[in-house]
Amino acid sequence: MKAALVLGLLLIGGISFCAHALALSPSESAGKRLYREGVSGNGEPIMARVGAADMLLPATSLPCANCHGADAQGRPEGGVRPPDISWSRLSSSYGQRQINGRNYPAYTEGTLARAIQGGRDSANNRLDPAMPRFVLSMNDQRNLTAYLKRVTDDRDPGLTADNLHLGSLLPRQGPLSVEGATVAAVLRGSVARINEAGGIHGRQLRLTILDPGPDRVSAEQALDRLIEQEQVFALIAPLAPALDTALVTRLERAGIPLIGPLSLQGMAPVSRQIFEPLSGLREQLIALADYGSTNLRLLQGPTLIVYPDEPGQRLAAQNLGQYLQGRAWQHVRLRDYNSAQEELPLGSRSIFYLGSGVGFSRLAERLQTAGQVPYLFAASNQVAGDLFQLPSGFSRRVFLAYPFVPSDWTLAGRLALTQLREHQGLGEEHAVLQVAAYSSMLLLSEGMKQAGHDASREKLISVLEGLHDFDTGLTPLISFGPGRRLGLSGAHIVTVDLPGQRFFLVAPYKPIAATP
Repeated sequence: MKAALVLGLLLIGGISFCAHALALSPSESAGKRLYREGVSGNGEPIMARVGAADMLLPATSLPCANCHGADAQGRPEGGVRPPDISWSRLSSSYGQRQINGRNYPAYTEGTLARAIQGGRDSANNRLDPAMPRFVLSMNDQRNLTAYLKRVTDDRDPGLTADNLHLGSLLPRQGPLSVEGATVAAVLRGSVARINEAGGIHGRQLRLTILDPGPDRVSAEQALDRLIEQEQVFALIAPLAPALDTALVTRLERAGIPLIGPLSLQGMAPVSRQIFEPLSGLREQLIALADYGSTNLRLLQGPTLIVYPDEPGQRLAAQNLGQYLQGRAWQHVRLRDYNSAQEELPLGSRSIFYLGSGVGFSRLAERLQTAGQVPYLFAASNQVAGDLFQLPSGFSRRVFLAYPFVPSDWTLAGRLALTQLREHQGLGEEHAVLQVAAYSSMLLLSEGMKQAGHDASREKLISVLEGLHDFDTGLTPLISFGPGRRLGLSGAHIVTVDLPGQRFFLVAPYKPIAATP
């Protein structure tokens, strides 16, 4: 039994619905946090007394919403029916009647405070001592009361009793149009599969996909449309690299969760709102570096990190350089590299490459022409498309990081992905994007199932944050945590036999020990 059971056993009232979520005042927002999380609006901890002995417990372990629900209507649990504690019900001029048949007067702000803090109902009868009595400041009590007056109008956008509205940003034109179409097909196929099985807690899923356009301005406009006009509940597997850090700021301001921020760079923004199922570029590069130092003994160098002159890639290269130098790699150099230029970065024993597949093959060709065949390291999702264009002299000297390999696939996982591909007309191209999008939908589905019928954005985030060893059937087991938003934190290392066009796993997946 949780906080607001102190209000007594009241009859269940109706639920008030609004066409759109209404903005909360600062006081109401603080009360919402107290109601849902058991935390004061300023972040200070709140305590509650429980039982006849007045045992003090943190309010975070028994917030009101756990029993009374995000809508304050009460949810049956363990044979107990928590009451409706919406203000319209509590303050009803017709009074209240509890299960024992007694009548009680309507609650006022004063008697509500007494019930919450002192454990006495509106008629001054003592409530069950098992019900918490909260230690609140006057400001906390005002905030909580203010929110209870709005709670039935305050529901997360995109979520009704019958529907769950998801959104994504996927390009339909331009250089990423094929990748965008691939992800869109996976998402639509996953939504159709879930709906055919009855939805999630009776809710049918609806998916809105917008084109982010050619630049940051158009991408921000498309994101604003999803949030403000379409009023989606969550974002799923967007592919909009132009948004960069603007994505984090906008999501956090709106409180919207995002699962699977896909990008070809693999550089997922860091935010409490964002959950990425697969390892990012930095984790894959570290896995390659660890393999190079442990298995190929490349610490003596010289080592070159080449990258295109783009902000995301430059930052990834700088982070990798710091990581290598911090782990005793010697003679580490960074170089922005344009595959069209003639000048060659020569004299390196190993090269870490960031960029496109075309640039990778051209770099290898120029190195071989100059009589040099250093070890080459790259993330598979950046270079796989042009891999077999590399000169044969680099056979088994190229090492790629993969977040998953076929041996990770269970029979059920393989069958599910194969069926989705057939239904959506997809081949095996862009397998990393397919698996990432598919895994994102699995995580969304699992998160909403565990969040229950009384789900909310905050509850979805909390559920995903506590998800451990989740089996997608296509990847290593995925785990998140309070400070962890990457489901995988390492990579498989694969080398390539170029004449035979065959891949060989040389180091299976394991979590990396550190990140730059």
